[in-house]
Amino acid sequence: MGAPGAGKGTQARLLQERLNLPQISTGDIFRALKAAQTTLAQEVRAIMEKGQLVPDELTIALVRERTSLPDCENGYILDGYPRTTAQAANLKLLAEEQGNEITAVLISSDFELIEKRMTGRRSCSVCGEIYNMYFKPPKTDNVCDYHPDAQLIHRADDNSETVRARLATYEVQTRPLVDYYRNAGLLRTVDGTRPLEEIYRDIEDIVKN
Repeated sequence: MGAPGAGKGTQARLLQERLNLPQISTGDIFRALKAAQTTLAQEVRAIMEKGQLVPDELTIALVRERTSLPDCENGYILDGYPRTTAQAANLKLLAEEQGNEITAVLISSDFELIEKRMTGRRSCSVCGEIYNMYFKPPKTDNVCDYHPDAQLIHRADDNSETVRARLATYEVQTRPLVDYYRNAGLLRTVDGTRPLEEIYRDIEDIVKN
């Protein structure tokens, strides 16, 4: 858990690679629906094609379907889910059905630092290498270190106005989840302002113990 730009996806990928736990995001699930032929997939596709939001009960059904696969037998990492307290309550029931225990990890980071992380992001148009103009700048301004002929790309939505709007939305919509898991005694918090590997070590200790 954490604000946009706090590093949730990065840490989830590291856990997947190093602990062999599947990383599951609802974004990936929804993208996979394009090719899925299950009854549930067809129902959700019909809703999405109308431009409507997928109800919580269908989202949790998709998560239940995905986490019932063999690669989830030893646990799994949820990235970006749940997003509401209603989804969190449903997830609690799912975990009980599966015989799993929930640990909620909050990557805590200062909003000013997050803004710099997101507005400073640049990527190579050839190899996809990620840079940051504040924390990891290229050797030559706006040019990839590995592809001198490639100009770095700055995503249009990585601007201060958009980032601040996303953080404000997080504060209103997602912050209640932090309180939900804290009140349930399931929340563990790590300092997300430190180097990536230090953050990972803390999260790995939480997951293993």
